Amino acid sequence: MRVNWLAAVATIALLVAGCSRTPAAQKTGRGGQDPSARPIPVAAAPVTPKDVPVYLRGLGNVAGSNTVTVKSRVDGQLVQVNFKEGQEVKQGDLLAVIDPRPFQAALDQTKATLAKDEASLADAQTNLARFAALVKEQVIAQQQYDTQKSQVGQIEGQIGADKAQIENAALQLSFTRITAPIPGIVGLRLVDVGNTIHASDPNGLVVITQVQPIAVIFTLPEDDISAVVHRMRTGPLDVEAYTRDDQTKIATGKLVTVNNQIDPTTGTDKFKGNFENKEHTLWPNQFVNVRLLLDVKKNALTIPVAAIQRGASGSFVYVVKPDSSVESRTIQTSTTEGGIATVDKGLSAGEMVVTDGQDKLQPGSKVAVQGAGGSRRQAAANQANPGGDQQ
Repeated sequence: MRVNWLAAVATIALLVAGCSRTPAAQKTGRGGQDPSARPIPVAAAPVTPKDVPVYLRGLGNVAGSNTVTVKSRVDGQLVQVNFKEGQEVKQGDLLAVIDPRPFQAALDQTKATLAKDEASLADAQTNLARFAALVKEQVIAQQQYDTQKSQVGQIEGQIGADKAQIENAALQLSFTRITAPIPGIVGLRLVDVGNTIHASDPNGLVVITQVQPIAVIFTLPEDDISAVVHRMRTGPLDVEAYTRDDQTKIATGKLVTVNNQIDPTTGTDKFKGNFENKEHTLWPNQFVNVRLLLDVKKNALTIPVAAIQRGASGSFVYVVKPDSSVESRTIQTSTTEGGIATVDKGLSAGEMVVTDGQDKLQPGSKVAVQGAGGSRRQAAANQANPGGDQQ
């Protein structure tokens, strides 16, 4: 009985001793280090001074410099088409031919009428000269001479009309050869060879759009107009066109004008930029994202956008101090471009800010900076804590 009682007492003593050691064991890791004191792995980047562009952004639509619907100016049968759909043409290139024979016949007829009237004029002038001599000799009456003189004048007027008709007939004949009025890209053919076309046809033969240079019409808020107009006085502003996902730059051009009326329903105004478009990267009616380069901030302090956190007091970042601890720093930012934010207040050049792992931090936390710029700090942390876990 005494033996059982001693065994029970010993068991209880062992349990109590084990429980008393458990909290201590939980507080220490390998080598006796407290896990809560281990550096937290984070990524960081330095505060870097650089030139930062200031852009105004808008949505734009590409428009050809000129767009022409090519129509026939005379009625006739289309006998020849000299272009391929999508072909680039120059001004004056032959596009199509209308049957010229009726117009050539009309021209020949007017020329024949002119020859007839010229012969009549020569005869009338001869008679007039004869009548002039006879009237001096009083062989004929003055009235007969005046009548002949009037007839000469009438024939001269008819010859003038004949020449005008010849010019008109020649012009109509020239219209049978349809040429490109502007340089550009031809669209889809709207009429096939063999059809009779008319000057009154609404659709025409083909549409030509000038794409080099090409324009982009985009909108910006009315609040930006004064700043843009002020900057235009110092020189042309660059306009950049980007793809619809706003990731890839397509082309760079120049701002040429600001529309003279604000749209009261949207509070925006239209702006026009011209692009050389030598590679034909822009196409009429294409939607693009537009960035208007308004200014460039020289030697502005910049940090990655990923470093910025939002709190009750505004934007803040975690700054890595020389002892590898972090402090929370309230900052003021102005512009953001390409994942980089411009800091106006709160940071100095060369300071390190945490860009990843902020969710585990609080002011005073020890950190181990990983990646670029973190090897030296990691080595220092390992030397200060040789018995701890390797990060």
